[in-house]
Amino acid sequence: MKLVRYGNPGKEKPGLIDADGKLRDLSAVVPELGPAQLAPAVLAKIRKANPAKLPLVRGKPRMGCPVANVGKFIAIGLNFTDHAAESGMPIPKEPVVFMKATSCIQGPDDDVMLPKGSVKSDWEVELGIVIGSRARYVSKKDALSYVAGYCVINDVSEREFQLERGPQWDKGKGCDTFGPIGPWLVTTDEIENVQRLDMWLDVNGERMQTGNTKTMIFGAAHLVSYVSQFMTLLPGDVITTGTPPGVGLGMKPPRFLKKGDVMTLGIQGLGEQRQQVVGFKA
Repeated sequence: MKLVRYGNPGKEKPGLIDADGKLRDLSAVVPELGPAQLAPAVLAKIRKANPAKLPLVRGKPRMGCPVANVGKFIAIGLNFTDHAAESGMPIPKEPVVFMKATSCIQGPDDDVMLPKGSVKSDWEVELGIVIGSRARYVSKKDALSYVAGYCVINDVSEREFQLERGPQWDKGKGCDTFGPIGPWLVTTDEIENVQRLDMWLDVNGERMQTGNTKTMIFGAAHLVSYVSQFMTLLPGDVITTGTPPGVGLGMKPPRFLKKGDVMTLGIQGLGEQRQQVVGFKA
């Protein structure tokens, strides 16, 4: 299933994208698409609903983050060999884990705002993993059974804040609007092999990133298992899993986002995003 939340910020309704690509309202089936609705039993209930009998949503409403009330927004750094190389950093022996602030989460097509004082804001197309069941010390073999689905994430990053203002990455990763998620949460049954998905990102129509999840250093199952050794993963938690090469930081000379730029990005089977870059607004 392709599950969505649509409508104005803070007033989103649950929805489903049917086989014809049409948006259907899910409000009569579930009140929201949050942690409680990601449980296998509730997803099974949604799956039993006949899309043709669900109300058709006309027009093109705004899409919000497809998961409400995300508890933890966990990120993995340097998870593609080529990206580590272009960043001038060694290939990690274990996953690099940091956190993005949940306050940075927004819809897939909402504007990205340059933070106050930003000079090196950058783009990163990434695969997102959405947890559906409580996971604590889970094995790699069983890890994906705890996953509700996958989504597209743009891990927008301010490189000066991230790399030049102390050893912690978080402050360059959690700025307002730096976490576009969606458009859909695609349940695991629709993805035959999560490690065989094409990824891409353009800036102003120019291709910057081209990759595939097969080149991730640590795959989705490894990451869910690994992170669960250090913290309990709860339904609605999101893990964003690293980016392929082609970020602005790695270019010669480096290239960073400016007001008026437009980012478009997508992952095979998971949909596409589009964000316009705007200046800081208090």
